[in-house]
Amino acid sequence: MHPRPFSGDGRRFFRVERTVGVILLGVTVVIFCLFIQVLASVVVIRNVARFEPEGVLLGGLWGAVLVLGGTVLILLASFLVQIALWAVVFILCGEFTDFETALYHSGVNYATLGYGDIVMSPGWRALGFLEAVNGTLMGGLAAALLFAVIGGLRQPLQKARSADRH
Repeated sequence: MHPRPFSGDGRRFFRVERTVGVILLGVTVVIFCLFIQVLASVVVIRNVARFEPEGVLLGGLWGAVLVLGGTVLILLASFLVQIALWAVVFILCGEFTDFETALYHSGVNYATLGYGDIVMSPGWRALGFLEAVNGTLMGGLAAALLFAVIGGLRQPLQKARSADRH
């Protein structure tokens, strides 16, 4: 037997309204995380553009290692800031009382590991899947940026190699 959409005392409607509110909160956090990711991407793009005129990329392998390593570290920092932001939201919602547990749970959600050792209460569960979607999207953006940086390194590395041959 299926439950009626609205019970006589209005509790079911309140749950739907609360779920919509939780989802709106989660979408707002995703928007902030997108801003963080875009900011990190801009830092990477500006630094890669800055290194090329200075000849760092023409330095061959070590120049490429410097650029790729810097890119990965900037992206990692942006992920950690996003995970911490979600952890703070979990604490503000009353799901966790300590930052360490909230950060751990947030990292598990963001990386879509889904251990299940810590579970959020039914009223706030929607934040978990929204953070997982957020982590997946930001990981995709980061991968695209890494591919763009690697593609941009190809030409300077080929120039450096041909200069070494002559």
